[in-house]
Amino acid sequence: MRRQQSYKGASGNGDESGTLYLVGTPIGNLEDMTMRAIRILKEVDLIAAEDTRQSRKLLTHFDIHTRIVSYHEHNKAASGPELIRLLLEGKSIALVSDAGLPAISDPGADLVAEAVEQQIAVVPIPGANAALSALIMSGLPTHRFLFAGFPPREKKALAQWLKELAGQQATVLMYESPHRLTKTLAAMLEALGDRRMAVVRELTKKHEEAVRGTVSECITWFEEHSPLGEICLIVDGASEADISEQHAGSAWWTELGLAEHVAHYEATMDRKEAIKQTALDRGLPKRDVYNEVNR
Repeated sequence: MRRQQSYKGASGNGDESGTLYLVGTPIGNLEDMTMRAIRILKEVDLIAAEDTRQSRKLLTHFDIHTRIVSYHEHNKAASGPELIRLLLEGKSIALVSDAGLPAISDPGADLVAEAVEQQIAVVPIPGANAALSALIMSGLPTHRFLFAGFPPREKKALAQWLKELAGQQATVLMYESPHRLTKTLAAMLEALGDRRMAVVRELTKKHEEAVRGTVSECITWFEEHSPLGEICLIVDGASEADISEQHAGSAWWTELGLAEHVAHYEATMDRKEAIKQTALDRGLPKRDVYNEVNR
């Protein structure tokens, strides 16, 4: 167990490690920058940015002159350990992404995990977030939601990914790029049915737009109107009827034991995929299925 008291050192005992600040930045409108975020970016020893060119524009706008270094998916293996070393030496570092909150669908999560492992204090500096902003304007239920990140690009992987989300009763939040939007919507219609949804783009910017309707209505709209900008998809969760239908559709295996269930799938796929599909059918962890059939 590790206890963090953010303003008394990582362990609460006044150790000499620095602090990793996760600083939220605007997702479009610069007026969404908080006063606290500006102060932290001015006070830290170093800023680690996903895209230094993009972040420098922000820093220049707010007259921030702190040294900035690069930390992104392609250099994290080298730059991550160096940032941890500096933190352990007592340096304070602010992590920023291109826009919004860092460590969400970006490599910042790896840096945070290592900082926590090293008992370095990790302090959030809240700011704008595209997924939550889209959710609250979508008109869909907000009491329970699931952020799913970016859908897979490959068709088969996308279909499987959506199938795993089909039984979620929570509202589902995801990101997508403009050039893949219509393909993803078509796959959603097939896997999830014609649910209510909202396609929200260009949040906080001049051309902010929300298209609300069913999946099929959104497909029709975007077949005629090419989307631009960053896109959030907000999809209604599964209804009780959806779940009942899914259970009825998978009732063929209810009389089978786990080993028989896996064996059924092994006729058409390898053992690893057979175990994964069996776990998905039964709502069990893959590890439990693996351990049971490999006794």
